[in-house]
Amino acid sequence: MNSFTIIFLIALIISFSVQFWLAKRQASYVANHRSAVPEAFKNTVSLEAHQKAADYTLAKGKLGDVDSIIGVIALLVLTLGGGINAAFEYWTTVITSPLLAGVAATATVFLIMTLVEIPTSLYQTFIIEEKFGFNKNTPKQFIKDQVLQLVLGAAIGLPLLALILWVMNSVGSLWWFWAWAILISFSLLMSWLYPTVIAPLFNKFTPMEEGSLKDRIQGLLARCGFNSQGIFIMDGSKRSGHGNAYFTGLGNNKRIVFYDNLVNSLDDEELEAVLAHELGHFKRKHVIKMLVATSVMSLISLGILGWLIDQDWFYTGLGVAIEQKSNAAALLLFILVSSTFTFFMQPVSAYFQRKFEFEADDFAANNAQATKMISGLVKLYEENASTLTPDPLYSAFHYSHPPAAIRIAHLETKIQPA
Repeated sequence: MNSFTIIFLIALIISFSVQFWLAKRQASYVANHRSAVPEAFKNTVSLEAHQKAADYTLAKGKLGDVDSIIGVIALLVLTLGGGINAAFEYWTTVITSPLLAGVAATATVFLIMTLVEIPTSLYQTFIIEEKFGFNKNTPKQFIKDQVLQLVLGAAIGLPLLALILWVMNSVGSLWWFWAWAILISFSLLMSWLYPTVIAPLFNKFTPMEEGSLKDRIQGLLARCGFNSQGIFIMDGSKRSGHGNAYFTGLGNNKRIVFYDNLVNSLDDEELEAVLAHELGHFKRKHVIKMLVATSVMSLISLGILGWLIDQDWFYTGLGVAIEQKSNAAALLLFILVSSTFTFFMQPVSAYFQRKFEFEADDFAANNAQATKMISGLVKLYEENASTLTPDPLYSAFHYSHPPAAIRIAHLETKIQPA
């Protein structure tokens, strides 16, 4: 056991322990506040709905704990247990091309990881979601989705992986910069293609019918100076009872998408306010800021990998023999273990995401009605069984959106006097 193995194990123990401790805090806090609706919601949320949200949160939390344990075991089996080493050892004896052998070994590991995650996904969908009345999925649809995701992953991911490995093998010591440029370009291309090429493979998107809602939304878009390629209703209810709305795409390929169950839950003014919030993310340039931040972090990460790739201790410390040392093995190891060393950055990322949510709420309050944004949010919290009483420390670490009470209190300060 070399020194890097010890460092890796310590980092893994710390990250897992912190995550597990936070999960226990969340479960205890939610359970302790289950018996009474928070004061801010006493007039809008029933005790029954509040307790359903608490029970739903606790059920998901327990499954999350199991999923985390499985993830740690799988990581240890693949690394120190020799799983990755075995994959590369096998494929290098079957395929003479080092590049194709690296692609095959990497794909094998990712396939194993995907299969390992399926049982918890099944339990989440057909036990927890079913129990709380959210599941609309069927076993046939679930299998179809899994197969389609695997096929798309192979069709898109394998050529990209082969290109990255070719760059790593062929362009010299600055390969990490060219790999970064390829990944960013690919990410932008996929963001542009997603609305019209990828998403329709999974769901049906129907243009919003003419009427008062469409007129209201088009009026909002005109006021905000936002152009899109259409307003669409997605058949989200064929899989889940959860509602949502989002923007997707880049440039001239942007779309506005409402889940059909969201349209059925909120009135026109509430939908306008929810859309105004999403518009706020674009108008406040949150998408660009997140893209820049992601690009910088990706460049730094690949730069670090560019150094690690020549260090023998990096391979041997993670269960890969020197004989199997390769660029593909280094890339795979880095992808699998990097989150163990960077988990402490999660609350920093969550902080800025929550800051963006406040800014988007401010935009919604200025371009729609703050009262309708509040009532729409309350309906969404209730219908999606989102807990109103998360643990403050857990939410600070994990939540990309401000907790319900804090978010609504902020919006109440934006209500214009009658």
